[in-house]
Amino acid sequence: MEEGKFAILKSELMNQWNEIVKIYKRIEERKRKRGIHALESLAYQLHNLYCAYEDLFKIVAGFFENNIEEPSTYHTELPKRMKMEIEGVRPALISEESFKLLNSLRGFRHFFRHAYSYELDERKVSLVLEDALKLKETFKPELENFLSKLQ
Repeated sequence: MEEGKFAILKSELMNQWNEIVKIYKRIEERKRKRGIHALESLAYQLHNLYCAYEDLFKIVAGFFENNIEEPSTYHTELPKRMKMEIEGVRPALISEESFKLLNSLRGFRHFFRHAYSYELDERKVSLVLEDALKLKETFKPELENFLSKLQ
């Protein structure tokens, strides 16, 4: 890969990773608090976290020109695309484990965006939180591995 283009891609991905880390910091702050407002705030941050991962995936898909065209399947197909190695184009970005954790977060994001008349279930939010924290541990080495394979 051309050095200048790689530098731009790496910079964009690391910038987005830093945004994800900021959201994780807010999640850590909110998970210690109790009450409905704290739960709603935590849920909002979990929603934001998935969106931030998705934005990182958009950078990869856009850079390698393997975007998802169909808007109705976009949120489902983008993480699937990231676990695929595209021979001659790019390596896979995420593992099956990260994909499953992201899928949990994606499902929660969908619920959260459309839960106008539902109350949040603290137990369910707790399960999504657990997956989100596992994802932080699995994703960072995968991102580093992805970048090293591109050099």
